[in-house]
Amino acid sequence: MKAVKPLLSEVIDSVRKDMMTRRRPFPYYNIETKTKPETDGIFHPAPAEFVELLMAVIKEKDIEDYVIIQSFDFRTLQYLHKKYPHIKTAMLIEDFDKRNLEGQLKDLGFTPTIYSPAYQLVNDKLIESCHAKNIKVIPWTVNTKEEISKYKKMGVDGIISDYPNLFSE
Repeated sequence: MKAVKPLLSEVIDSVRKDMMTRRRPFPYYNIETKTKPETDGIFHPAPAEFVELLMAVIKEKDIEDYVIIQSFDFRTLQYLHKKYPHIKTAMLIEDFDKRNLEGQLKDLGFTPTIYSPAYQLVNDKLIESCHAKNIKVIPWTVNTKEEISKYKKMGVDGIISDYPNLFSE
């Protein structure tokens, strides 16, 4: 089946038009940069060029106040923080990452807006540590109604799920 992958600018325009038609507030955009050192210049630009291309669209569409940039690749977040410190950032953490929160923050080099670990890593101590540093905790990918309920009760600040319909059931 043929499919078209829209440009980010087209997605923003489409969402804006839909929100205006339905008289709904504009959403926040949680944009992930899918980069890693071994594929720089092959599947994606290097972090500096990638961020500049991304920010050009974000600025053109005037959504700087409505965007969060997330990545597993700290290089992207570091460049973004250096050049655009007002943009909200989310540090994505894999479930196999053995560094503790302090080590991860040290490697990142700044305090992100959001700490976004694999949900299996979330516990009360992690949430407390992040909140003490004024960092929101938004785990990924929570895909059952029971897990969503569990993490909400623990006090996470949001949840990433493949099934947003579970929130209204």
